[in-house]
Amino acid sequence: SLRTTPNMSTWRPCDAVETAAAWNAALKRQAGPTALVLSRQNLPHQERDKQQLADIQRGGYILKDSAGTPELILIATGSEVGLAMDAATALADKGRQVRVVSMPSTDVFDAQDADYRQAVLPAEVGNRLVIEAAHPDLWHKYVGLEGRVIGMTTFGESAPAGDLFPHFGFTVDNIVDEAGQLLDDAED
Repeated sequence: SLRTTPNMSTWRPCDAVETAAAWNAALKRQAGPTALVLSRQNLPHQERDKQQLADIQRGGYILKDSAGTPELILIATGSEVGLAMDAATALADKGRQVRVVSMPSTDVFDAQDADYRQAVLPAEVGNRLVIEAAHPDLWHKYVGLEGRVIGMTTFGESAPAGDLFPHFGFTVDNIVDEAGQLLDDAED
């Protein structure tokens, strides 16, 4: 819900590197408040090259790319980026061309020029799947009519993340299944 607050910049980093970038962006921002939404979980470090490190400041960037044009784009934020990376590996093992986009700040990404947004989320790749442990509504603008969102539409469950994530479908197996269905539907 912080993302819908006018003039609020919201960051949900996936690891310590994105957290440092978010903190840096918050310190530099003069136009309004910034919210950093951090996880209580131990999150895996994601390897990045120099360009990817710079692109974190753009709010969304290609964390893992396919050898050729991707047939599927996985978009994730926060603790779900690790799941997206693991799912991309599983899908690549099945011969799929998958791109992973880490989107720590949707408002910052949306403020980028059209060429950058197109380079990260090419319009010609309609097979998109977002993974975030939050309400899915915001994400439909990124997946369009052809894509899907693995999110949460209920509230009130309380348990450790390791118990809740499978309940809500935040598992590599479920992401791979959803991606497979999405790709199968596109091929029909």
